[in-house]
Amino acid sequence: MKKLAVIIAAATFALAAPLAVLAADHGHGSMKHGDHAGHGAAAHEEVVDGVKATFKVMSMAEHLKAMKMELPKGMKETHHIAVEFKDAKTGKAITEGEVNLKVQGPDKAAQTKVLMAMQGHFGADFDLSKKGKYGVMSKFKVKDGKVRSAKFWYEVK
Repeated sequence: MKKLAVIIAAATFALAAPLAVLAADHGHGSMKHGDHAGHGAAAHEEVVDGVKATFKVMSMAEHLKAMKMELPKGMKETHHIAVEFKDAKTGKAITEGEVNLKVQGPDKAAQTKVLMAMQGHFGADFDLSKKGKYGVMSKFKVKDGKVRSAKFWYEVK
């Protein structure tokens, strides 16, 4: 039962945290919010068949601290990975679709998750606790039904 409560708490943070960050970011370029290392900075950007994918990787500690929330005890996920999609021609946000993300760690252990649609982006929490390079591979299908993929390396120092 205790484990279920932790899972529910983690899911709640995963859902609520990005919403608060997005709300804080809209149209407030002068806010000090962007000063957190890696918070809001793109880890990878790529245009795949007319869709611009922007990936962001942020530590859960900084992610939650920015919203004045405590990191829940026993939470094993250390980072939040988010991706935003835009039409490469029009710049219009694409908010509907399915996104699968696989993260392979420096120890070759892999984590695979379906990213949840959140206001304006898709996201999930991952355990990137080991130092080294992580391979991030995504497959996504947006409203045109075409399956696209993007890959990049992310280094934890």
